[in-house]
Amino acid sequence: MAEALEPALPPEIDRLAQDVLREACDRRLTLATAESCTGGLLASLLTDVPGLSHAFERGFVVYTHEAKHEMLGVPLKVLEDDGAVSERAARAMADGALAASKADVAVSITGFAEGGPGQPAGLVHFACARHGSPTAHRKEAFGDVGRAEVRLQALKTALKMLRDQIAPAVPAA
Repeated sequence: MAEALEPALPPEIDRLAQDVLREACDRRLTLATAESCTGGLLASLLTDVPGLSHAFERGFVVYTHEAKHEMLGVPLKVLEDDGAVSERAARAMADGALAASKADVAVSITGFAEGGPGQPAGLVHFACARHGSPTAHRKEAFGDVGRAEVRLQALKTALKMLRDQIAPAVPAA
């Protein structure tokens, strides 16, 4: 990536981003992101690919409960009952990003990059929504591997989810 910001990401993540954007362009699909613990890194990555970034429609960085509720319509009851790092919150974030944008596919990331009381380090929930398809969810426990590594693993997981929603594997006959 010619003009990428430092620090450089692992080549595997750059390749995944390029593949996702290429598949989206080939299918004339646009993408949206809803990010919490990654703080906009995924949106930045998807806009950093020359010639393909037009597949990115918009991104939401929603770090607080209020932002999740106000920008994406995540119900306060979900945030109060389940917490922001939960399956229901991740699904509501992805669905909300799809509803609040003109994108065809939206992915959400919400997790604990670092641990704390009642907050297991490395626990991250993901969801991917596409018009006309059920919203997919994935939960990962990356462990106490450090803030940067959790965020890198979250980027990789979110990109794989996007790829799977955009170009689902064809089952063998």
